[in-house]
Amino acid sequence: MSHGSPTSILLNIGHAMDHWILVVFAYSWGVIAGVWGVEWTELTPFNYGALFMFGAGSIVSGRLGDHWGRWIMMVIFFAGMGVSALIIALCTNKWQIGAALTLMGAFASIYHPVGIPMLVQKAKNPGFTIGVNGLAGNMGIAIAAGLSVYIAQRFGWQAAFIIPGVICLICAVAFVALVPREEMAPAKRKAKMLDLPPSVMARVFAIMTFTAVTGSIIFNFTTNGNGELLANRAKNIAQDPAMLATMLFVIFSLASLAQLVVGKLIDRYPLKNIYLPIVLLQVPLFLIASQVEGWALFVTAIAFMLLVFGAIPFTDAMIVRYIDDRMRSRVTGVRLAIGFGVSSFVVALIGPLVKDAGFPVLLSVLAGVAFCSFLALSMLPSEKDVHAIATAPKPAE
Repeated sequence: MSHGSPTSILLNIGHAMDHWILVVFAYSWGVIAGVWGVEWTELTPFNYGALFMFGAGSIVSGRLGDHWGRWIMMVIFFAGMGVSALIIALCTNKWQIGAALTLMGAFASIYHPVGIPMLVQKAKNPGFTIGVNGLAGNMGIAIAAGLSVYIAQRFGWQAAFIIPGVICLICAVAFVALVPREEMAPAKRKAKMLDLPPSVMARVFAIMTFTAVTGSIIFNFTTNGNGELLANRAKNIAQDPAMLATMLFVIFSLASLAQLVVGKLIDRYPLKNIYLPIVLLQVPLFLIASQVEGWALFVTAIAFMLLVFGAIPFTDAMIVRYIDDRMRSRVTGVRLAIGFGVSSFVVALIGPLVKDAGFPVLLSVLAGVAFCSFLALSMLPSEKDVHAIATAPKPAE
């Protein structure tokens, strides 16, 4: 499908809305805390349910996407995200919002195992397609980070959820009207890729899953914690909510562009050759960020977010390279469940950990996590070797 088709446009909008609504709470909890008379550090654990369901629900979402079909699952996604966002806006205490966020996380779990495989199943340049989709998703984070604080301050925190919720409901109607239904569920189609030996598949899946965990930890910490990081260590320039919102929008917007470049590179070069340096460069940047403040921190944050966002397309690209479309939703669902099941603890603990250890210690830990990713990726078999194994004559029985 072309990038300008209604299907492609709505799937990319879906990625933006998925990340937008998922992080609104993280960029509004300062305002909510003021309204409810609590500290923002008390609210972060109540985001755990949303992120846990975002991961755990992906197993169910992926299975349903392959067996029911991806069209109907995307309709459920848009409608569910819209309704759950409006329910969150009705909450009056932290226990209610925790439950409503968990419901939202269950619907949010649909997009990645369903929407991305649907988008790339007929793509001529899957790397660039994934890059454009990643840009859309991270622009959703940029919009949330840039607008949520302003909307919450100006119109009340409820409006920060109502606006994207209404957009999702409009998208649900548009998806039904403009996107043609698929003729057959993916799981019922014939195989189109060569089967790899179980040992090779196990190795690839293990590396894919491990890097999904480490990547999700880094992604969730930075996307949910950058606001408080700047507010804490760049107080002289980020005291005004409008200034903080502008800084966050600039960071996430510029970082999102990295995915277009990475997407182009993925279509031309082996994944491992591009992925390894991107992950390795995160290590010194996190260490630098742990030691600087003010404008230096702002510039460093742009640099490490370029690499964090630049690393995002690789797991989906690995799935396209190694996994047949019949089961991509299920494989994506499993790796998301494991990755976000672990990393969801990170966001829940942001408040308590910052209170006890401080941002410098946590940024140093992220440097260690990035280095672990580098070590795991160095063991990924080359695509040339994988192709040779897949095409080698089978021994006669």
